[in-house]
Amino acid sequence: MPKRSEHNYPLIIWLALLIVCLDQVSKIAVLKGLRVYESVPVIKGFFNLVHVRNRGMAFGLMNRSDMDFGFWILVSATVLAIFLLLFWFYRMADESNWTTFGLSLILGGALGNLIDRVRLHEVIDFLDFYVGTYHWPAFNVADAAITMGAFMVGLSLFFGSYAKKAVSSTDK
Repeated sequence: MPKRSEHNYPLIIWLALLIVCLDQVSKIAVLKGLRVYESVPVIKGFFNLVHVRNRGMAFGLMNRSDMDFGFWILVSATVLAIFLLLFWFYRMADESNWTTFGLSLILGGALGNLIDRVRLHEVIDFLDFYVGTYHWPAFNVADAAITMGAFMVGLSLFFGSYAKKAVSSTDK
């Protein structure tokens, strides 16, 4: 049985809470400062602050008002993902801090969007990046944290296994 790394508990807890707080504070600012569908240019031709609502998941998939079952699917999937992240972290042997940091970002982002989904039955998105007429789907701090966290975990797993293979091949 792998030895759990207890020294990483504060990292995962505090970073996840920081992400939740930043996410919720930014969404409150959008609620107070922008009407739904309002757009404010920040960097002309590249970045706007907007106020859009997403009842679906990433990139607006399942973003339909007539899909009440979609709400329950997304809430259930998010709760399951949160439990799996916590289980992964709990069972993790001494891993790199990149893995721990990444899992914490994903956890904080998942919690931030879950709060919106339970409270509003939709998620507030407000970061709109674009070039010309080509827009990336609007997103929020929680989405950015999930994306960055997944990238960090992926890199950690890839380079961690690569490093382990390199070390084991030199041991032969």
